[in-house]
Amino acid sequence: MAFLSDLFGRAGRVARGQANQGMNAIEDATFEATVNQTVADMKTELNNVVRASAMGMSNYNRLDAEYQKYVRQSQEWKDRAGQALDAGNEDLAKKALAKKAESDQQVTSMQTAVESAKAASEKLKQQVTQLKQKIEEGERTATTLVARKNAASAQRKVAEAMAGVGNADNAFSQLNRFEESVSREEATAKAFDDLASTGKDDDLEKQFAQLGSHSVDAELEAMKAARQLKASPAGSAPYIPKELPSGSASVTAAQQTGEKAGA
Repeated sequence: MAFLSDLFGRAGRVARGQANQGMNAIEDATFEATVNQTVADMKTELNNVVRASAMGMSNYNRLDAEYQKYVRQSQEWKDRAGQALDAGNEDLAKKALAKKAESDQQVTSMQTAVESAKAASEKLKQQVTQLKQKIEEGERTATTLVARKNAASAQRKVAEAMAGVGNADNAFSQLNRFEESVSREEATAKAFDDLASTGKDDDLEKQFAQLGSHSVDAELEAMKAARQLKASPAGSAPYIPKELPSGSASVTAAQQTGEKAGA
């Protein structure tokens, strides 16, 4: 039985803890509405106090009105007794004074109740005034609390975003993961490219490419020379212009001397 009692007690604490945590989350999500409702509840309580105060003050007003009535009656019977004496009617004066005594007795008996009711009425007025002031202060405090709560919440969200903390779906964290994924893909592509070019000599390939371009130029010059020989008559001496510059005279004389020596 002790085991079951302890088990149910622990389960109850867990349930209460979860309920309190859930309620805190709800109040945090609806903070402004909760604060405004608290102020509204204070105003409702003020209305209840005002009604109670009004009833107390009404009781005082009734007692005071009754008290003032007997005070006036006492004065009236006193005045009538004086009139009776002035008229020489002592019996009537005695009767008036007897009525005055009855009124004085009522005044005396009610005086304590009226004073107590008056003190209670004044106290209620002060309490209502103080409660109104507290509610006005509460409204100002509520406005300040809501503004501070909103500012703190905004600051917390900015701090979480800047620190990269928060839930797993944080936009900044997701963007960082995208960047890391792209970096991995780029690194993998570079690795494969390096592997594909392994064993190749780039300088050697460039040298053979240059040799190929030189052979093309040589082949072009050979083709041009062959076309020139093919276009000239077979076995004929090279064409020599009739007029040569003065520097070429020595060349002609040397040729003629060679011809004679050969003959």
